[in-house]
Amino acid sequence: MTPPASFSGALRGKGEVSVIAELKRKSPSKGSLNPSLKAAERAIEYVAGGAAALSILTEPTEFGGSLEDLAEVRQRVAAPLLRKDFHVDESQVWEGRVAGASAILLIARALEPGRLEALYGAVIEAGLEPLVEVRSWQELESAVRLGAPLIGVNARDLETLAIEPAVLDALLPAIPHGTIAIAESGVRSAADVARAAGCGADAVLVGSALSAAADGAGAVRALATVQRQGRAA
Repeated sequence: MTPPASFSGALRGKGEVSVIAELKRKSPSKGSLNPSLKAAERAIEYVAGGAAALSILTEPTEFGGSLEDLAEVRQRVAAPLLRKDFHVDESQVWEGRVAGASAILLIARALEPGRLEALYGAVIEAGLEPLVEVRSWQELESAVRLGAPLIGVNARDLETLAIEPAVLDALLPAIPHGTIAIAESGVRSAADVARAAGCGADAVLVGSALSAAADGAGAVRALATVQRQGRAA
């Protein structure tokens, strides 16, 4: 298979906070967002608006996604793609590789430490990059210990679905230099991107606000001009 585009490479070396634009038709927290969303068309809009990378929801029940969405987008845009799903088995990693993913989401809270380590190894073996999502100091320590090139801090509590910005304030500054720090959930405006940048985010992953927007390109463009600030030494 052709080597995938570098996900971390697309997020490095920029003066602005990178936007990872997400495609999803619905979500547990917001309900229906854009049920008629056409994956490839929306992906083209996102890239035209300045998205550095794309996140494709492939989970069908809660988010209305599919592996077909991922494969279709891979055929139409060159931007690196994250397969965003609840990954619990190695076979899902290889499914993502075949469909055209560059990176795989691993949610530390959803995996026992041994499974996280095993799936991390499977992602590396498949020639992809693991994005390890964390919400606690213990989870961040696990991600750092694994050597994750991409660490996402999710402001959303997956149990209550509430947005807790204080989680970003605490954890983003502690992500080691050289690791891509990504703020996830609750980003709707340039002011939200600026707040994440102030915590040291290199990138923001934006889902509901972009998926629901009438103008995908314009919605990304409105978020893609905030300057990075770097993390505390």
